[in-house]
Amino acid sequence: MGLTAAAPIDPTAAITRALVVRAQNGDAAAFGELLEDHYDLIHRTAWKWCGNRTDAEDIAQDVCVKLGSAIAGFDGRSAFSSWVYRITLNAVRDMQRASSRRGKYASAFAEVSPEDHPADQEEAATNNQLWAAVRQLPEKQRDAVLLVYAEELSHAAAADIMGIKEATVSFHVHEARKTLRGLL
Repeated sequence: MGLTAAAPIDPTAAITRALVVRAQNGDAAAFGELLEDHYDLIHRTAWKWCGNRTDAEDIAQDVCVKLGSAIAGFDGRSAFSSWVYRITLNAVRDMQRASSRRGKYASAFAEVSPEDHPADQEEAATNNQLWAAVRQLPEKQRDAVLLVYAEELSHAAAADIMGIKEATVSFHVHEARKTLRGLL
């Protein structure tokens, strides 16, 4: 009878799972550690989706508050970071809907400092134009592009976050490329 090797255990995932369980049981220190571990992910994701630092900070704070009330509902069927992505994306969409109802539009351009080297300013402006165009894509295409290219996730990981099949993510990315060619 042959022995089969056990799947390797990811120590980071095990630590996160333990922190989640403790946080679900009311351990404020464990919840604080989870927030600390995931805050950069939340803020970076919000900034890439809305393109505005102030809005990203507001969204990140909002997500942290939402996580406090939602952590009890995390069931572990997906990675904790995937769950946090989904909450962050929903918060971005909520903010964008609220802004459009008020008639406000977030600036699509990040700050360019006058002391930056001209080549750096040009690259920043080009990147800002690209991400501004990405933010104009239909929702599913925009989400797929941002997850795959901005967050550098695999199509499978993006599919998990979006709650769709991997092939559908690939389709959305393909369609987004065609649309971006026309926009740019």
